[in-house]
Amino acid sequence: MNIAIEDLCMPEQASLREAISVLQNGAKQIALVVDKERRLLGTITDGDLRRAMLGGVTMEASAASVMQRSFIAGREKMEKADVFALMQEKLIRHVPLLNRAGILVDLAWISDLIQQDQLDLSAVVMAGGFGKRLLPLTESLPKPMLPVGDRPVMEHIIGNLRGAGIRDVNVTTHYMPEKIINYFGNGRNFGVRINYVSEDRPLGTAGALGLMPVPDRPMLVVNGDIMTQVDYRAMQAFHREHEADLTVGVRQYDLQIPYGVMVCEGAEVRKLSEKPNHKFLVNAGIYMLEPAVHRFIPRNERFDMTELIEALIRDGRRVVSFPIMEYWLDIGQHEDYQQAQTDQGKRRMSA
Repeated sequence: MNIAIEDLCMPEQASLREAISVLQNGAKQIALVVDKERRLLGTITDGDLRRAMLGGVTMEASAASVMQRSFIAGREKMEKADVFALMQEKLIRHVPLLNRAGILVDLAWISDLIQQDQLDLSAVVMAGGFGKRLLPLTESLPKPMLPVGDRPVMEHIIGNLRGAGIRDVNVTTHYMPEKIINYFGNGRNFGVRINYVSEDRPLGTAGALGLMPVPDRPMLVVNGDIMTQVDYRAMQAFHREHEADLTVGVRQYDLQIPYGVMVCEGAEVRKLSEKPNHKFLVNAGIYMLEPAVHRFIPRNERFDMTELIEALIRDGRRVVSFPIMEYWLDIGQHEDYQQAQTDQGKRRMSA
């Protein structure tokens, strides 16, 4: 993808919501904050934005409030070998290139200098659920096989995994497994290698992992009813940065109380809050697990991800949250499934 340097730039008064758009459209995991002459004022990386979200910074806050004002820059027309050496020395992935006047002229990104390898991850797609809330649609199809646009939900998921460089995919099955197996086969036609893990009885949102051999590398687990464009490379970088045992993808959920809320001490009213809006981070059904986590998962027993998270926390293991700012939709209910169809139609029209 050829991206003009202008497409990576934004003014310091722009909002973080605009920064998200720059990161996603520029596809280089960074936004460059510049003045009117395009002098570089600071940088906002993918990780900077996600940490800001965890810190409760609103998306209407300015770029200047979270940008990194200290950055490593290179000179215009710098040799690629020298840029790469600088990245290795400073342990960075981006080097803005400036001319003698300090004007931004280009950006060197490590993925443009070296071929991106396959991610050192295996993946699991949890596709065994009954999808009862989507009846009657799921009377003849398992939920992951429901079409969104011209492809099943699970094909969208596998396409995103393949696009991130993940080639080994385990698929857990229980309800109408033949529908999934007959469509995807060994995965060769979809650019991946698929192994099927059969649940003889429902084992919860984590129990099926206990049926698999303990992996020798981190594992990405994705619920089979999610439509998302989450950046799995960014998630892995976040997971490594925080030295996590388990990373949970989270999504901001806003809940507005439709009434005036009274804050009282006994009978005395101390404060009135009119229709307050509360923000929560909710589980988005995407997880990254280190191999050591698997010893906490019982074999052939029902076990949910919530139980696994609680067990890890009790044991003093590091569990971190990864805010998902990309498109994400759980299609567990009819209105969400219809929303997915609408969103897919809009993407086709804008393509």
